[in-house]
Amino acid sequence: MLSTSNRDQAGIAANQVWSLQRPTDSRPDHSDSEVQGNIRRVLYLVDTLNVGGTETQVAHVALRLRSRAHDVVVGCLHAEGSLLEVLKRGNVPIVEFRKGKTLLSLNGLYQLFRLAHFLRRGRFHAVHAHDLWSNLLGIPAAWLARIPIIISSRRYLADLEWYTPWRSAVMRVIYRLSTRVTVNSRSVRDLLARRDSLSPEKIQVLNNAVDVDRFATAQGDREHLFPGTGSHSKLIAVVANMYSRVKGHTHLISAASSVCRDIPEAIFVLIGDGKERPNLEQQVRQAGLEKNFLFLGSRGDVPELLACCDLFVLPSEAEALPNALLEAMAAGLPVVGTRVGGIPEIIRNGVDGLIVPAKDPHALAEAILRILQNPRFAKQLSQAGQEMVRAHFGFDRLLAELEQLYTPAQTTQQRLHAGQLAC
Repeated sequence: MLSTSNRDQAGIAANQVWSLQRPTDSRPDHSDSEVQGNIRRVLYLVDTLNVGGTETQVAHVALRLRSRAHDVVVGCLHAEGSLLEVLKRGNVPIVEFRKGKTLLSLNGLYQLFRLAHFLRRGRFHAVHAHDLWSNLLGIPAAWLARIPIIISSRRYLADLEWYTPWRSAVMRVIYRLSTRVTVNSRSVRDLLARRDSLSPEKIQVLNNAVDVDRFATAQGDREHLFPGTGSHSKLIAVVANMYSRVKGHTHLISAASSVCRDIPEAIFVLIGDGKERPNLEQQVRQAGLEKNFLFLGSRGDVPELLACCDLFVLPSEAEALPNALLEAMAAGLPVVGTRVGGIPEIIRNGVDGLIVPAKDPHALAEAILRILQNPRFAKQLSQAGQEMVRAHFGFDRLLAELEQLYTPAQTTQQRLHAGQLAC
């Protein structure tokens, strides 16, 4: 396999600034906020600040909301991760409510009441929890503190082992204590409405956003970033963590055997890391594809890496609304994705990308070859995809939706209804 040196964690943390542009003045202007009638104090709650789709979206939005005269605080159950320093540089306050091993403990109960007291004392207008553990801690605490706007989230489709029937019942209570439940795709909305019997009116779809200009203008130095690959190589990017088989890397490696028979100069660039990486490297060796795979590990220069590539592939078995796909389209790459979750909500098959069935290496290989062997078609897809992302997945759209969501007048009746359900 082609190899590359891993960057140390400090370097990775420093480079995360590529996706989180610091506002010129991140101090909230309370007087301006009052004039506009916007919420002045919002707590964003998340498990950690490690780099991931949800965590990166939280950091992006927190920095941008503060630059728009909102007083945003980020709460963590574990105040750790490379995004921690990025938020600090942007003057976003961070507070920790340390979870420990489980929330079903004396410490978990203490953190719940500590958070409720923090919310009451801080006179927060809204609490927005973004993942499983922050939902479980933050929503009951916000309800106890009588916060006007209580927002829970579900941002994934793949069920965790955590979701036993009893725990699913607990989550239904959490959703009902919320004034709104936000999801990042229509596919997740439909799941909650069907499985948890939530009213569609209570669920709000907030699609992820991407910094289109940052990816569209990135300059990639292939000789520097991919030494030894050669100028005629076809670089196929895959950006995804390797902590779960649900990302479909095994299907990609199976497809690569067919692709490399027709295009020997194809090189699959896997950006990301996780416990599955050794297994994937072994699969590559068994397939005799060591010269056609490059495992980069976790990187902080993704826009520059994508700028060097010819194609992006996302072979996942389950996705809600993948940031990696939006970023690749923003970078101007033709894309191939699987027909799962929210991916068809992003890609119009044959118009701004190609969609194939999940777990189908043959179909995946055919789509990759179709793009690599037809430069004109690849250009059409990439241009249409970039225009679509710019039009529908920018941060101005997301921030406007969030500001509307945080307006008290629109949630008073929902708050009363949530209180009635809890009684």
